[in-house]
Parts: sequence; C-alpha cells; structure tokens
Amino acid sequence: MDYLPIFLALGGESCLLVGGSPAAEPKARLLLRAGARLVVVAATLTPELRELAGEPGVTWRRRGFRDDDLDGMRLVIVAAGDGALADAVAGAARRRGIPVNVVDRRSLCSFILPSILDRSPLVAAVSTGGAAPVLARILRVRLEAIIPARFGRLARFIGEVRATVLRRIPDPAQRRRFFESIVDGPIGEQVLAGREDDARTALESALAQRRGPGTTGEVYLVGAGPGDPDLLTFRALRLMQKADVVVYDRLVSKAVLDLTRRDAERIYAGKQPGYHAIPQHEINDLLARLALDGKRVLRLKGGDPFIFGRGGEEIETLAAIGVPFQVVPGITAASGCAAYAGIPLTHREYAQSCIFVTGRRKIGEETLDWDSLVRPNQTVVIYMGLAGLDTICNGLLRHGLPPETPAALIEQGTTSAQAVHTGTVGTLASIVEGRRPRAPTLVIVGEVVRLRDKLAWYRPRRSAESAFVSRTTDPAPGTRPQR
Repeated sequence: MDYLPIFLALGGESCLLVGGSPAAEPKARLLLRAGARLVVVAATLTPELRELAGEPGVTWRRRGFRDDDLDGMRLVIVAAGDGALADAVAGAARRRGIPVNVVDRRSLCSFILPSILDRSPLVAAVSTGGAAPVLARILRVRLEAIIPARFGRLARFIGEVRATVLRRIPDPAQRRRFFESIVDGPIGEQVLAGREDDARTALESALAQRRGPGTTGEVYLVGAGPGDPDLLTFRALRLMQKADVVVYDRLVSKAVLDLTRRDAERIYAGKQPGYHAIPQHEINDLLARLALDGKRVLRLKGGDPFIFGRGGEEIETLAAIGVPFQVVPGITAASGCAAYAGIPLTHREYAQSCIFVTGRRKIGEETLDWDSLVRPNQTVVIYMGLAGLDTICNGLLRHGLPPETPAALIEQGTTSAQAVHTGTVGTLASIVEGRRPRAPTLVIVGEVVRLRDKLAWYRPRRSAESAFVSRTTDPAPGTRPQR
C-alpha cells in the first residue's frame, strides 16, 4: 500500500489553493464541501473561481505565491500550470510539514485525492495511488449505481439512535445483529423511502421486544420500465436484488427479470386476452399473504405500476390490512418507447399536449372519450391497442380525425426486438395486419410521428425471439420457475 487512506477533518481549517486555472475548480469545490476556509493565491481566476471567491469563507490573494502564504495552513493544493511554481510551493510545504498535493505531479505529492462517493456522513474513497485515475472514477461510478443516495440519511438515522440501542441492548453480539437487521430490514427500508417517523416507531417496538425488526414482510411495487434493463432506476434494482419472492407480469422483459435475485421464488401473474395466470383479486391476496408470512415481496410490473398497471388496486388491499409497502415508479411505455422510436410526444410545432388512453375495453362498454382524442395539436398514446387497432382507427376517423393524420405502432419497444410500423390513421391497421406484431405494443397518433424519419436513433438487432415473458397456460403447482 503506497498511501495510507485517511479522512481529514477540515471544518473551519484554513487550506491553501495555489492557481486559478480550470484544474483548480474541482479542488476548490471539494475543499469547500469539506468545510474548509479556502485561501486562493493566483493573479487571475476562471469565471467559476471568481464566483466562488465572493462567497463567505473564501479569500482571494490576487498575486503570486509567497512563503508566508503557508502560515496557518492545514494543507496545500497546487493547481497551476507553472512547473517551477509547483516545485517551489511543494518544497516550501514539505519543509514546514504541511501536506501538499500537486495536480498531475505525483512525485511532488505527499498526499493524493481519491475519487469520492459522497453520501455524507457515509463517504467512500477509491484510489489507484495516482497510477490510473480514470479507473478510480469508473469504480466510483459503479458504486454510485449500487449505493442509494439516501444511504447517507440511513447512516445519520443509525447515528441518532445508536446511543439508545447501546443502552437498551448491552450485549455486543446481540447489538450487532440488531443493527444489521435495521440496515437490511423494514426499518432501513422505511428510512430509505423517506418515512423516518414510521422507522422510529418500528425501532421502539423492536427494542421493546428485544429482537431484530426483520420478521415483518413488505411489498415492493416496482415499475420495470418498457423493456430495456438500462432504464431501471437505482432503487428498483436494489429492491429487485433484495426480494425473497418475485411476482411478475407479462410485460416484464426477460432481461429485466434476470436481474432479480437468483434464489428468489418467481411467480408468474401475467395477463393477456382470454388468459389470466392469476385473477387480479387473487394477486392482491397473494401479495398480502406472502408479506404476512414475513417475505419481502417484489411486485414487478412492466412500465409504471400507476399507469394502466392496476398497481393502485394492489396496494389498496395492502393498505386496508396494514401490510407495509413502497412504490417505485418506472419509465412508462409512452415515454420509453416513443423515445426509442424517435417520436417526441410533444413538440412546439406539432403538439402542445399529450393524452394517454387504454385500448382495452370491458365487454359491452364504450370506454374511450372520442371527442377528447380528436383535438388538434395533440398526441394520443394508446396502450394495449393491438387487438382493437382497426376499431380504434375507425373510431378516430368517425369522430373527425383526418385520415392522413400520422400514426405509428411500436412493437416491443426499447428491446432488441423493437419494430416500428408507421402509416396514417387511415392505413395503420391494414399495414400491421399482415405483419403480426408481438405484444407489448404501443400506438402513437399525431403529427409528431412525422419526426421519426429525422429523429430515429435506435438501431436494434432485430431478434426472432420475443424479449418478453409469454405464457399461454398456467404452470402446474410446484413447477413455477424458482431461479
């Protein structure tokens, strides 16, 4: 180990920054974030440094470096392009025993600055000893992806309750297990979800019973997005890796499903016309029963669970009987598929509003408000419209939408199997009739479809295999996939 990793307390300490170049900007921001009183020595500053120089706690000495600039300094950073100046400052700092860092001059450094993940008070530092800074930055980015932004809040919460836990649980081994159950259990999830009052109540209850709080289950209602796993949120991915049971629907892509925990039980609850693996009321009861059995249950739904996903119905059941749950939004099909198809949903010259509707209708009911769908300067997005596409297009025409209005059907959007079929309201149904597109599909109607030829950027490798789960029969008992 070439360098000893340490964390310096710089709150209220004077730190010297020599140089006013662009290389000095990130160093100045870093020192100020650490609470240092910053002294900058440079004849000129970049515009950003000039702005910082006007803030409290920052002093700008508008001249060249002098040895007495080191008086009272806790550490020194040199970010000047002048090699002779860097040598002089580094030598003077070393003679005084002041830690010094010189940008891009490792041989002159008595300390180096790592790549930092800041979830204060949780801070992680990654360093390659100056050998490969780009590698340290890449590793930091990967840590950013797996460590939730609110882990800092969780660290503060644990710090706030630590004294109480120490007093109430004197045995070190029991205390360690208790803290582990906070981090990896419902209390930690409540803090990460911003429900700290609930977390404190649960903590008091767990302390009163002198046991870990991890015996209560919870349901995670997570939006899986339109298909591309890269569109998942960090929070969704974290909960997907944490769940004991995964209840997933037909609109969850195989690539997304593969990111769930390998040892989690999987239960398929997909729906398609004429076939429901599990009826909706049974899904509601299933989620509640699994959570009451102490399981962490992932309800994984394609797109966003609150946009034509019946997620509201499922958590209504949970709320009625007091089962803990949290909701993680996903990128809905309208925004994801439209973006990958090169079709903006709004555009100053074509559409100033956008409306989402579902093409699936209950038997004997006319659910579409046709008059609201044929207004000018508007984009209409129709979910689940494949089976009734001809009826939908005829309805739009019958209620006054011009037949030459552009329209598109996006098949398995955002995946390697994506295909975009374009035409007009008058021709789209006949265009797709012979092509047999596979669900899920999305229909977009409006002048914005004209922009696709200009803005299309995604070039999928068209796959012969569907990117989505598809079942036509319910798996026999005991044969649902477990891995």
